[in-house]
Amino acid sequence: MLSILGPKPKSRSFCDGVSRRDFLTIGSLSMAGAMSLPHLLRAEAAQGGRSHKAIINIFLPGGPPHQDMFDLKPDAPQEIRGEFQPINTNVAGIQVGELFPKLAEVMDKVSVIRTIVGATGSHYAHQAMTGYPHPNPPAGGWPSVGAWISKLQGPVKPAVPPHLSLFYKTSHNPWGDPGAGGFLGVPHSPFRLVGGKNETSKTENMVLKGITLDRLQDRNTLLASLDNLKRDIDTTGVMEGVDAFTEQAVGILTSSALAEAMDISQESPEVIERYGKGDPTFKADGSPRMTENFLIARRLVEAGARYVSLNFSRWDWHGGNFNRARQDMPMLDRATAALIRDIHERGLDRDVSVVVWGEFGRTPKINGNAGRDHWPRVSCALMAGGGNNHGQVIGTTNRLAEHPIDRPVTFQEVMATLYTNIGVNLRATREFDLRGRPQYPVPEGVAPLRELV
Repeated sequence: MLSILGPKPKSRSFCDGVSRRDFLTIGSLSMAGAMSLPHLLRAEAAQGGRSHKAIINIFLPGGPPHQDMFDLKPDAPQEIRGEFQPINTNVAGIQVGELFPKLAEVMDKVSVIRTIVGATGSHYAHQAMTGYPHPNPPAGGWPSVGAWISKLQGPVKPAVPPHLSLFYKTSHNPWGDPGAGGFLGVPHSPFRLVGGKNETSKTENMVLKGITLDRLQDRNTLLASLDNLKRDIDTTGVMEGVDAFTEQAVGILTSSALAEAMDISQESPEVIERYGKGDPTFKADGSPRMTENFLIARRLVEAGARYVSLNFSRWDWHGGNFNRARQDMPMLDRATAALIRDIHERGLDRDVSVVVWGEFGRTPKINGNAGRDHWPRVSCALMAGGGNNHGQVIGTTNRLAEHPIDRPVTFQEVMATLYTNIGVNLRATREFDLRGRPQYPVPEGVAPLRELV
């Protein structure tokens, strides 16, 4: 990634302890992200201004237990129903698990989907990031939702890439994969803002040949440094020539927009407290439980991002399911409810869509280690915002939470809803893969969820 060194201002730390001076490296700016900037700027120049709608995609690595969260079965046998009881919400007739009292208070602003189907059973984020299973991809691979939005809509502001990711790199790599540009190209890959275990936002930096902020006024030195950088990495085939847009791209590296968005100290103590204190410890081969990233996601959207993804904890609980739930679920409850309240209080509820989900569900029957195993036949999701009709439950599973008995919902239907919310015309949108075959954000015939849109 690229770094530009700057003078150290008064000390101010971000959620991971990185100073603002360090953050002038612009987080984990991948080479793909850096090379995308001229493309993004061209897209903005070509398209002009557009309304700023956005998506926040929250991924729960490992497969969260649907029957302990949002689809409890209190009348099932003990080996199915587990240890938790349902509680009422502020919407008559809708109940959630007892570890989600704060979400219960905002259920009128949330929709629960209890019948997500079509999971492959693989431990990965791919399907929740693209809508497509990983087998048999088109030439170039499936683009993530963020890549489609980057391609179709471009940036809102020159200093903020449209496709941002707060995904931590995880020891199990597929849980730390926010998706890529696929056949849409490297320019639309995510601009990654956090790293992995033993990394901070300043590691793996590639300093821009010693250029510091006080020397950026020296045009000749700047262009010479860009030329040197180009010679070093042009073998990748993704480096753009130095033109007017590339010069503008340097503004992204030196702008304070992303740094300011990552600095939650600018929020009131009351708002920060609402989200709770996260745990930066990586959970085994999963990600940390950084509740602050829910707040940062909202701040990034306000700064101009169109799509922000993040991962939270590790939910592959083959043993100790209920003990782990008592640790993780209250944190998820607090952060998600805070985000939903925030987008409503700030007037963003018609423009910002939120989805919370994992790759699959868990077995109805509890195993001998007090855990639940993999269950791709059905899982659940939460959706909020987007100007949708909320305060409802979509779909019903059978009495043991084994499979849908009505209204099965696919990953691609959720994606179609998100695309529609952000202004993508599914019928008019078509791009070509690397073999020249037409491809679509979702397959032809897939429609948004009629209950929501």
